[in-house]
Amino acid sequence: MTFAENSASDRYEFGANWASFVDNHYSAERRRMATDKLLSFLGKTSLEGMDFLDIGSGSGLHSLAAFDAKADRIHSFDLDPLSVTTTGKLRHLAGDPPNWTVERGNVLDAVYLETLGTWSLVYSWGVLHHTGAMWQAVENAARRVAPGGLFFIALYSSNVVKPSAEFWLDVKRRYNASSPRRRRWMEYWYIWRFDLGRNPLQLPQLVKRIHEKKKGRGMSYMTDIRDWLGGWPMEFADDQAVIDFLKERFDFELVRISTGEACTEFLFQSTSGPPSKPA
Repeated sequence: MTFAENSASDRYEFGANWASFVDNHYSAERRRMATDKLLSFLGKTSLEGMDFLDIGSGSGLHSLAAFDAKADRIHSFDLDPLSVTTTGKLRHLAGDPPNWTVERGNVLDAVYLETLGTWSLVYSWGVLHHTGAMWQAVENAARRVAPGGLFFIALYSSNVVKPSAEFWLDVKRRYNASSPRRRRWMEYWYIWRFDLGRNPLQLPQLVKRIHEKKKGRGMSYMTDIRDWLGGWPMEFADDQAVIDFLKERFDFELVRISTGEACTEFLFQSTSGPPSKPA
């Protein structure tokens, strides 16, 4: 399925979900946790001397984290207009810094991306697999990495998905076609079947995992469930295929990987400039 084949009505309302997250769950604690997690995975104490391109900024929380980490320059863009607005709210909360810009943009629009130049840190967490053309999106995003720069992405992994990728793609189609009441039922169904394992005695462990999730990226448990159930279009990626693709196509070296969750996190470093475009 190509991006062009996904009309607005086919896509999950990511922006509304992130707007709800900021309105109902944003806090100074989540802001701090997001910054701590970002720096921890990067193995850095600050982003001083670096610039930060946030592809698919969503809530804007991680662009804000880059700002708090003292990135020299930040540019956030998202396809969803409501995500752009929500990211703008967090930029305003940060004092409308002139070194942070927010706008609507499409990672599949090569002409737009060319206008952005290259960046020492390109970040896209849980976004590129929702474009309808994942590998093209990965390639387009990688082209924005400056020589010697870092590429931090997270993609839904086919290596850990259960029961199967086909099962979840069907769930996502049904969730997006459902009424708000039916969607709420499906959210409870997900919690009961997959997070509690149909066992109410697992509730204490679930509460612990919810707390750990908040500590991890500053995210909200229910926001993530809605994003998982609703996220469409959607593709899964084999972890090794991602590593091989970026090595063969761009000579990117894998610096760090975090596996075992729905999204595998990858940190790559560019060893050279991006390859020239085909004639």
